[in-house]
Amino acid sequence: MIKKLVLKGKHPGPHLLVTAGVHGDEYEPMEACRRLYLQLQDEMELLHGKITLVPVVNHPAFAMASRTGPDGLDLARICPGRADGTISERIAHAVSELITSADYYIDMHNGGHLYNIYPFSGYVLHPDHNILMVQQNMARSFGLPIVWGTDPTLPGRTLSVARDANIPAIYIEIGGAGIYNESMTKLAVQGCKNVLANLNLLKIIENKKPVRYHVEDHRRESGFLQRLLPSPADGFFMPEVAFEEPVKKGQPIGLVQDALGQVKTPILADQDGIVFILRNSPSVHKGDSLGAILPATQREQIQSIYE
Repeated sequence: MIKKLVLKGKHPGPHLLVTAGVHGDEYEPMEACRRLYLQLQDEMELLHGKITLVPVVNHPAFAMASRTGPDGLDLARICPGRADGTISERIAHAVSELITSADYYIDMHNGGHLYNIYPFSGYVLHPDHNILMVQQNMARSFGLPIVWGTDPTLPGRTLSVARDANIPAIYIEIGGAGIYNESMTKLAVQGCKNVLANLNLLKIIENKKPVRYHVEDHRRESGFLQRLLPSPADGFFMPEVAFEEPVKKGQPIGLVQDALGQVKTPILADQDGIVFILRNSPSVHKGDSLGAILPATQREQIQSIYE
């Protein structure tokens, strides 16, 4: 059910799993998995342990160029799935079994057709301090501008499976907007190699840029992207801000207008921080997420956010 690429190094070591395509419209992570496999084939002398790469977890959704498959279930909300369930539930079950076979896990995403996401690596704020520290190191070593630790209690995710199995895991979000962006693919490939080096699975020197913002957000449901900045009405969304732009709570960051442009509802920032997610599709329904503000007000050092 899940097609995978496997590399076994010439030296003993742990098992790292890397997945992409949990959602079928997230393209750069898929290509990054394939390209990482080809590059690692040329570096087998430097490889320790085992690497499993899954370029497309959710083949039915990819075939539909859609976030979800034909049953409409979001694979990232139904893990660990069911062996006798719908197609998405069976895939969730299969990928969950694969996750629990690994020692470390990276799950790669982007904003799909609907969103564009400023590159960040994330992890859950695991209750086990040792696992949390490994996840922090993995996320920072990936080399993306933003690192975000969030609510560890959210169910149904691939990272929920890793959390319950005490497997250090991170996820990344890079770009989106429903198009293919080569620069994002390269970013993901280099990031994975950085993590491999950080975990001593690949004997190379990390090639990473410094983290600009690192936020550990302990608030309930932090990390639930689809619930951030909900639209107050149906209509046409027009953003008025750009990525990494600093904003203050209550500041206008866009508007939703009706079809005739006669009723315009301002969209206000819900907190101080920087813009790091924006909806790409202007067509919105009431309750749709319009983007997100990262509650980051200081650069480089770790900020902790509480209720």
